[in-house]
Amino acid sequence: MRSVITVFILLVCFAGRSQNTKAEEVKVGLVLSGGGAKGLAHIGVLKVLDSMGVQVDYIAGTSMGAVVGGLYAAGYTGKQLDSVFREIDFDKLINDDLPRSSKPFFERNNSEKYAVTLPFDKLKLKLPSALSRGQNTYNLIAKLTLNANEIRDFDKLPIPFFCIATNVETGEQVMLDQGNLAQSVMASAALPSLFQPVIIKNQVLIDGGVINNYPIDELRAKGMDVIIGVDVQDGLANREELASALDVLVQINNFRTINDMKLKRNKTDIYIKPNIKDYSVVSFDQGASIIENGVKSALDKKDELQNLIAKQGAPSPSRIKIKPQDSLAIHSIVVRGNDKYTRAYVLGKLKLKSNETVTYDKFNKGINNLIATNNFDSFEYKLIKRSGTNDYDLVTYLHETKATTFLKFGLHYDELYKSAALINLTKKRLLFDSDIASLDFILGDNVRYNFEYFIDKGFYWSIGIKSRFNQFKKSINAQLLLDESEIIDADINKLETQLEDQTNQIYVQTLFRKNIALAMGGEHKRLEMKSETFVRNAREDETVFEQTDYLSVFGTMKIDSYDNKYFPKRGVYFDGDLHMYLWASSFNQDFNDFTIAKADIGYAFSVSKKLAFNILSSGGFKIGDKTTKSLDFALGGYGAEFINNLSPFLGYDYISLTGNSFVKGAFIVNYEIFKKHYITLEGNWANIEDDIFDSGEWFTLPDYSGYALGYGIDTFLGPIQVKYSYTPDIGRSKWFFNVGFRF
Repeated sequence: MRSVITVFILLVCFAGRSQNTKAEEVKVGLVLSGGGAKGLAHIGVLKVLDSMGVQVDYIAGTSMGAVVGGLYAAGYTGKQLDSVFREIDFDKLINDDLPRSSKPFFERNNSEKYAVTLPFDKLKLKLPSALSRGQNTYNLIAKLTLNANEIRDFDKLPIPFFCIATNVETGEQVMLDQGNLAQSVMASAALPSLFQPVIIKNQVLIDGGVINNYPIDELRAKGMDVIIGVDVQDGLANREELASALDVLVQINNFRTINDMKLKRNKTDIYIKPNIKDYSVVSFDQGASIIENGVKSALDKKDELQNLIAKQGAPSPSRIKIKPQDSLAIHSIVVRGNDKYTRAYVLGKLKLKSNETVTYDKFNKGINNLIATNNFDSFEYKLIKRSGTNDYDLVTYLHETKATTFLKFGLHYDELYKSAALINLTKKRLLFDSDIASLDFILGDNVRYNFEYFIDKGFYWSIGIKSRFNQFKKSINAQLLLDESEIIDADINKLETQLEDQTNQIYVQTLFRKNIALAMGGEHKRLEMKSETFVRNAREDETVFEQTDYLSVFGTMKIDSYDNKYFPKRGVYFDGDLHMYLWASSFNQDFNDFTIAKADIGYAFSVSKKLAFNILSSGGFKIGDKTTKSLDFALGGYGAEFINNLSPFLGYDYISLTGNSFVKGAFIVNYEIFKKHYITLEGNWANIEDDIFDSGEWFTLPDYSGYALGYGIDTFLGPIQVKYSYTPDIGRSKWFFNVGFRF
């Protein structure tokens, strides 16, 4: 009997011990709050959790917490995420800064003139729904989560996951735990005014932080026993820190989330609060230190984490290192959502076709090409893996831009045109689905206009119409206007001259390999040049040197792969132009036909992230009649939008050096001292006079030279540049100053 009792007691004790052991094998949830760039601290925390061996059974996140948490749930380690995020250029990512090469020539020129673009509909200006479409962010997250692309139920991810978004129409929270992982994460992180809303199941979704920035209750409901929480939200600012109206608005917005955290913090078993007070929601450039602060804050909880590990039982196997795919084998392509634009148009921009293997880089370039047309608000896609193969079916979802009319604005100053404000009206789909009409009206010291109409057929022959009016008043080289005898008699080198130029063109254009454009067409030019400082007839107040209509035919070839028009770090540039002038009105009584050929060539390359070089060369000559001097070449000046055969040349004022032929070379060194701030050192050399290609003068040492030291800032208005130039030829120096895109 005694032995039976002993056995019974031992069994009870063993059973009790087994139950206690089982009870201690707790389920651990991880909740990551939103906080913009401050959310990079989550990565530091994850690195510590990984190194200590903490097993996370479920992840919940909001906004930036959804981005980091979603990637961690998909299989990335904290260390891998650290490597990924350190390589990201957040400025380009957030601002949807598309590579210049992805834009069509017409859109490229447009984007380099205007500082502000606003939709315009029914005579009313509208503000865009957000500063960014979020396309670059979506592309990146979609690439990083390709390994989980087939998983529609987020409970089936390597670590189960959900994130929170806000239905902007109802103000209600939406839990996203199924569907497309990249799209769900984007919806949770769609910060109002920065990213446009994301539509999922006919719900218009924005940043989850608006309604629930720390979804601990929802995570606890998933059966979690212990919750680790990482809070990167702002605290309340004191009166010294409330220095602006924006600070006050942010403080008001923070009231709710901070009050919520007073309760939610007490519900958190292991509460981690990184010290990120010195950073803002956009401090992505300080990501490394933010991540490090996440590491420090997690290590402060080392004892609590070790106690938790002891309750978790045997560690799970090491996580598999994810390698983002370098290429995609696309079996078929489905295009959905297109109405105004055909499937052929979409695939032509994407440069994709069925049964083709493409690099991921080419795949993203195709998406950039499509988005750069500005005909689509967003481009979403799914890659569905075909059973038993490594091939994918690509299913695309397009959201065509409803706005077709835009008002655009720009500002500029230079020493040729002086101050100028640009107002532009752009209309897409004016007559055809693929056309665009644009009218620039330029107010300021010299009123101008520029009208363009273009029917874009891509790699087929496109049709364009241009009309431009330019005017300025400047002291220019008298040799461009007077005979040698008049210059000697009047003892004058320069004349204060009013120039007016109206040019009208109709042309056809075709593209080769995206960055090469060939065009040919006909041109009418009305050119007037007059001066009040030189009077041939005492009965008149001014002398008219030119008042002629010209008709010509022309051909152009342009290659442009510069990554930046004003501060290029790589790429090739070529602009060749051939004009045959066939007829002139009666003012030019001695006119005989002539041809002008010219070309500009550039090659930019970098030797580091900061240091870039740009080698430039240009030249031109006239064939045939030489008596019409008003269209000869002229060098001098910097920073303006040069017309006709005028060309910049540092060291000399505008239109100082003239001749019917010239050669010019330049060498530019750009050093980016810090982001978008450049120190520039450059030199240019030239020979210019009449018939230098006949005399052999073009191949001799340069007669003219100029050097400059400059400082430039690349801003949303365009470049702001100041240059101190000097020419040893005459021992003179000159300052050049320009603000904004050139137009």
